[in-house]
Amino acid sequence: MQSNEILMVVDSVSNEKGLTKEVIFNAVEIALASASQRHFHEDAELSVSIDRETGDYSTHRSWIVADPDDIYFHKETHVSPLEAELEVGEISTKEVENIKFGRIETQAARQVMLQKVREAEREKVVSQFKSKNKTLVGGSVKRVTRDNIIVDISNEAEAILPRDRLMPGEIYKINDRIRAILKIQEVEGRGPQLMLDRVCPEMVTELFSIEVPEINEDIIEIRGVSREPGSRSKIAVKTNDGRIDPVGACVGMRGSRVQAVSSELGNERIDIVIYDDNPAQLVINALVPAKVDSIVVDEDSRSMEIAVNQDNLALAIGSRGQNIRLASQLVGWELNIISSEEAEAKVKVDETEFMVKLIDSLAIDESTAEKIISAGLSSFDDIAYVDNSILENFIDNNEEIERIKSSAEDAALMDAMGAITEEEDNLDSFADLGLGEEDVQKLINKGIKNKDDFAELAVDELQDIIEISDDLASTAIMKAREDWFK
Repeated sequence: MQSNEILMVVDSVSNEKGLTKEVIFNAVEIALASASQRHFHEDAELSVSIDRETGDYSTHRSWIVADPDDIYFHKETHVSPLEAELEVGEISTKEVENIKFGRIETQAARQVMLQKVREAEREKVVSQFKSKNKTLVGGSVKRVTRDNIIVDISNEAEAILPRDRLMPGEIYKINDRIRAILKIQEVEGRGPQLMLDRVCPEMVTELFSIEVPEINEDIIEIRGVSREPGSRSKIAVKTNDGRIDPVGACVGMRGSRVQAVSSELGNERIDIVIYDDNPAQLVINALVPAKVDSIVVDEDSRSMEIAVNQDNLALAIGSRGQNIRLASQLVGWELNIISSEEAEAKVKVDETEFMVKLIDSLAIDESTAEKIISAGLSSFDDIAYVDNSILENFIDNNEEIERIKSSAEDAALMDAMGAITEEEDNLDSFADLGLGEEDVQKLINKGIKNKDDFAELAVDELQDIIEISDDLASTAIMKAREDWFK
């Protein structure tokens, strides 16, 4: 390729595509290096440098300086320190003769250059929309394919709306108007792409921002969204002005605001609840109109056991578990619903088991154990550090009180040591499954505390807890099941 031809190509493509000349020069350099590669070993490292003024170019080949006695030394990619007069690990570069291009090389260079130019065009368009990432955009349907809908979102930009990011039952035709959340995503082999999404939680947030001026004015905040697209959503809202009801503001006069959002989402049902910093209170708000009788919170596993009376049980759970599932997503805790009768029975079982431990560990009679539990002392720690005046209500001897508290302190320490040992054993049991510490902790928080629990999981259940590929998940589960077959 002649120098004047290179300059003409750069000028022509730069003007036609609206790209800087530097971008085109870089594309041509990559194209020439790629075409030249055909005349060298496939592992050879080549680069081309073009003079921006004259269009003349030079080809350079690079080698890594390495010890010739190294088993990985390769003459096409490595050079000895003696030959290069450099230290091991440095790069030796030498100018080589430019390849004379024939028809095949020219065609190959042209294809690479066009590809790089298209990538540069795409990056230019994407950069223009970075400020709109994860916001609502509108456009018209340009083309409909089996897997995607191509949407014009500006005069020079198209975005891809995959069919799996449409809500159930949605059908669009060419020239239809459409609104969706814009997401800039890296696609392997293609770089950043403009993608659209109508099923993400941000869709609900953005639509409410349009319909409710108080949200844009920061008077009302949307603090959480959980969603099953096309069916039902829950949003948690908070007011920064005590005079304004956040739920009423989002509902609007006669439901006009929430209805406008629902209509855009295919009449999706939207529950608006008051946000609370206390997760338990937020759960109570999220389950309205179901009435919660009691909640037991386990902060270590981020789970709650919620008791409701039998009449409210179906309402709290919802159709196919939808209501409790959305409430769980909204709060970010695992929620378990039981009836009040079941909760009472469980409390009695727990009290009975604790009473047996009290009698055994503290060397007291059944009557004293019952009185300790009735006083609201539900753990050895509670007993060890309780004020003496509470125990004096049913124990007259101060020496006996001190003995019971000391024994309770010892029992609490033994329980803690046992819990630590159990946790260490659980962590050790995961060691040969190829899981990281963060993933193991997520599993433990979800109640998967040992290899046997892990072995009972299905691939999709494991992927709901941690991010893992199908192959790795399957391999880890089968590894955990090896003991079953011994």
